[in-house]
Amino acid sequence: MNYTLLNDFSQISANEWNTLLKDSIQDTPFLRYEYQKTWWEHQGGGEWADAKLILVTAHENNQLVGIAPLFIANYENESAILLNGSIEISDYLDVIVSKDNHVKFMSGLLDFLLSIDDWKKIDWYNLPDDSPTLIVLKEEAQKRNWNHLEEVYHPTPRIALNKSFEDYLSGIEKKQRHEIRRKMKRAAESELNVKFNLIGQGADIEKELNIFFDLMIQDPNKAKFLHPKMREQMTAVLHEAYKNNYLWLGFLEVDGVKTAASLNFDYGNKLWGYNSGVSQTYRELSPGWVLLAHTIQWCCDNNRYEFDFMRGDEDYKYRFGGVNRFVMRSKVSK
Repeated sequence: MNYTLLNDFSQISANEWNTLLKDSIQDTPFLRYEYQKTWWEHQGGGEWADAKLILVTAHENNQLVGIAPLFIANYENESAILLNGSIEISDYLDVIVSKDNHVKFMSGLLDFLLSIDDWKKIDWYNLPDDSPTLIVLKEEAQKRNWNHLEEVYHPTPRIALNKSFEDYLSGIEKKQRHEIRRKMKRAAESELNVKFNLIGQGADIEKELNIFFDLMIQDPNKAKFLHPKMREQMTAVLHEAYKNNYLWLGFLEVDGVKTAASLNFDYGNKLWGYNSGVSQTYRELSPGWVLLAHTIQWCCDNNRYEFDFMRGDEDYKYRFGGVNRFVMRSKVSK
């Protein structure tokens, strides 16, 4: 394989990148060209202001066979190579390469990285627990007598969905099943005219995103997280997802007012639960729970095979039937 260090995302086409991604070991919205490019332009909402892009491509027989979207920065007092998108808002990261080319690509990549910069460690977060990259990093570290650390970073609960909404409900704990039904029924029978509304193409997406953010910051922790640079970062990322037809934004309206929001990626025949927001008004109607139930029902009705809550171990995820998977941290140091 022939490796090349690119200086900018403009040196590779979106079509070439996303075509390779379709056959990659992981195909997630966080690895798409437009997400990766936009994330780098904002450098994690300002988190990595002094980072340097390391965008490596590999070709074989004049065909693109691998991409490693990386950057180098001072992290935990050492010069480190991280996956582009690290760490906070990109739930799943990895290299982009087919399963057949993966081992060869990774071995050559590590040799190539040794030649381009003075770094102390490779520190990769948010690798899915089933990623073959975890195995290869460990094996390559052993071959090279490098130090290796692998640890669970976050749980990523998921709900398997392949039948009707009633089938989904019948598969979760009885107490929670009754609670969901009770809250949905109470909302449906309310005199306040409760409606589920999914934003479609052709909407004023800037306006809808601002409503979403206003609901999101009703949570003090989310308000702290969504500082101006992070809001700018997320807005840009979500505009790209909308432009490329995989942004899923749903609201629960109470008496004509958007009271809860669910923002997800509709990608790869599953829904990726990215973030949410709930108003402090109409709490007696449990708008957050009701909206999540409608979201899962939409998945069932539209043949999505899974709802992925992504990172975090909040209690409600398990009450809705989430089953843990994990994202990992893999660190290799010379």
